Amino acid sequence: MTKKTYSLIFLCTMFFLLVVTGCSSSEDTSSGSEQGSDSIENVTINFMHLWPAGSSRQQNMIVNEIIEEYQTANPHVKIVQEVLENEQYKTKLQVISASNELPDVGMTWPAGFMEPYVKGNRFTPLDDLLKGGLKESFVAGTTEAYAVDGKTYAFPLELNIVPLYYNKSIFAEYNLEVPETYEDFKHVVKTLVDNNVVPIALGNKDRWTGSLWYMYLADRLGGPEILTNAINRSGTFEDESLVKAAEEVQTLVDMNAFVRGFNGLSNDEGKSEFLNEKAAMYLMGSWELPNFTTNEEIPQEFRDNVGYFKFPTVEGGKGDIDSWVGGPGVGLFVAENSSVKEESKKFVKFFVESWGEQAVVRAGVTPATAVDTTALELPQLYIDVLNDLGRASNMTLFADVQMSAAVAETHLNMIQSLFGNQVTPEDYAKRHEEALAVEGN
Repeated sequence: MTKKTYSLIFLCTMFFLLVVTGCSSSEDTSSGSEQGSDSIENVTINFMHLWPAGSSRQQNMIVNEIIEEYQTANPHVKIVQEVLENEQYKTKLQVISASNELPDVGMTWPAGFMEPYVKGNRFTPLDDLLKGGLKESFVAGTTEAYAVDGKTYAFPLELNIVPLYYNKSIFAEYNLEVPETYEDFKHVVKTLVDNNVVPIALGNKDRWTGSLWYMYLADRLGGPEILTNAINRSGTFEDESLVKAAEEVQTLVDMNAFVRGFNGLSNDEGKSEFLNEKAAMYLMGSWELPNFTTNEEIPQEFRDNVGYFKFPTVEGGKGDIDSWVGGPGVGLFVAENSSVKEESKKFVKFFVESWGEQAVVRAGVTPATAVDTTALELPQLYIDVLNDLGRASNMTLFADVQMSAAVAETHLNMIQSLFGNQVTPEDYAKRHEEALAVEGN
């Protein structure tokens, strides 16, 4: 699949420019006017997204306000939302795509996730919208992640990296320092386990959550290119470093590093262990920053206690502590078969232009559009993440996003089996190679 590794030059440029920035087949409802009259036809746009009011409160509020603003400016347009949680969203998108009944506007991930929808003629190109300055409003390199064969099929809303969040109070209670090496990290885990404290919150029912741990261990052991090379076939999953990364996952499992029952918990259920201060650490994307900064439904005392650190380096490994897992997050698409395609495109353009500064100030989200934040007040945690983003030496796109849908499914199933000690590291690597070989034939 397409290799998506983001250079230091890109990231630094992004940091200084940026910082932050239901089914379809909707039918036009006639206003009753004769064709050729000056009256504007009423339009309904079906919009499906994955920011529920509960788990993504700030993003949900902004979405509602953007919609209200658009409808006020365009009274002939009604936008109907369908809001689903992450995994439900992915499942429904696949189901309704098979029957070619996508919403008029929806959300997608880049690269390998998006390609089957593009190849199946489900998403419409949006290159016409990039004219007139919209392309220049995006951080350099972000729209390319949503391009296939030279055409752009979605507009990114986010840029994300994956920090390791931790509870400062729990660390202080047991005299723990932020670990810089993997051995130090395992010492933290052991100390917490010995004191009957859950070290790490994890909901691996969703599987991609466990993949983050594997990706970082692969990076720290084999360097920033090792995993991407295995995916794009210039390397192999049977590389010693990638097998060792799988071994280290199982070492952490055997140390009882993760919350009990993690393979049966959703990400939201796993996250609640961290939010409720029952677990000391939580590895997750920077899209969670609102919950640790601006979400007033979460106690201020807890938010003040959240810090983060970079995934530790492994002694003798080739990885750099400033190398991150991450990349562009969700983007907006318009369905190819939408009966209100042109109005849907106008709404997408309006949404992208409205999203940037609001996402920064009110949701703590790093948008994919450039925003001048020099006069903005931002939470310190958010500023710290942006500073580290600017110093990043590398960013490797999420493994399952790099892969085709079939290979990604194998990868995610193997991740869950690996965490469940149901497969050996060697067989884990072999199953990936088999899936990639089938794709190549």
